[in-house]
Amino acid sequence: MPEMRFRITWPDGTPESCYSPSLVIKDYFAPGQTYPLGDFVARSREALSIASDRVKARYGMPCSLALGQLARIEATSRRYATDPAASVTVDGFDE
Repeated sequence: MPEMRFRITWPDGTPESCYSPSLVIKDYFAPGQTYPLGDFVARSREALSIASDRVKARYGMPCSLALGQLARIEATSRRYATDPAASVTVDGFDE
């Protein structure tokens, strides 16, 4: 199963490298695009859930790394939740 990393920048300028066990992330994000915080979290939730489900279908267990990445994204996003202009930029993909 092809895994990948997607690089993002949080609203305060902090970069992060995020993990996905599947290339499905490319269906939800485009390099160089900026997404409103809520949209970014919703897209991440959907894409990483699909990625985890693909691992489960193949290996019989959901992907704990994908679910852990989603939990980190959700936790970090809460820091910026009070800023209505908060957005996240997807800087690129590393396969």
